[in-house]
Amino acid sequence: MDELVTTQWLADHLDDEDIRIVDATFLLPGSGRDAREEYAAAHIPGAVYLDISRVADSAHPAPNMLPRPHRFAEEMRQLGIGHDDRIIVYDNSPHHNAARGWFMLRHFGARQVAILDGGLQKWLAEGRPVDAAAPTIHDTVFRATEGDMEVAAKADILAGKTPPVIDARGPDRFAGNSPEPREGLEAGHIPGARNLPYADLYNEDGTFKDKDGLAAAFAEAGVDPAQPFTASCGSGVTACALIFAARQLGHDSGILYDGSWAEWGADPETPKERS
Repeated sequence: MDELVTTQWLADHLDDEDIRIVDATFLLPGSGRDAREEYAAAHIPGAVYLDISRVADSAHPAPNMLPRPHRFAEEMRQLGIGHDDRIIVYDNSPHHNAARGWFMLRHFGARQVAILDGGLQKWLAEGRPVDAAAPTIHDTVFRATEGDMEVAAKADILAGKTPPVIDARGPDRFAGNSPEPREGLEAGHIPGARNLPYADLYNEDGTFKDKDGLAAAFAEAGVDPAQPFTASCGSGVTACALIFAARQLGHDSGILYDGSWAEWGADPETPKERS
């Protein structure tokens, strides 16, 4: 199974016994939408809902931080997802955050995880079925092993132990010219970071750009996706799209700064740049 699958592929494999579908829709504070309520009203048949904000390290002051492996394993057990299943992640969000769900599952050891190209938006546009029924939860085991996808800590960046930072936020937030959606954060970016807005990786219909388009997006940002980089964003969600896009180009080069600007911008001691 490829890491990026089409809506037609999923429609053809919807009833396969080892297919597990995950709605990982995430919305920023103040969006006026409720992702869980929207999932309950209409989701791809059989899909379960992965709440990225809840399946997180609640002891950490930054939002959406990866949980401990045993917590993630238990959450997957409750969702009926096993580490050997073929897992398809989608979203219905302007932030295209299925890549975060993909990253979490891969980080904790799931072997076969794909993103549904275009997500629920494309699925609905093609008139494909949705469901409001509670999905069947399979009896399964998820053996979580931390570290399949590498994560960087704030201390590593401050010590210069990580590759160059690529920031996936929009250009105004990166430059410090627009307010952050979360209170208590300074504006700007990590010194020396380059800006590759995650939105530049997608077509208007929500699908990923082809390889030429992805390569052009990296090139325009002055980034060589073949070289190691540290992906950052607002809270470690949209940054995962940069890592996924590099993999689509054949490069396993990205690591994730999980705390991202929610952690860095909240710390008065960290250096910050505006431009």
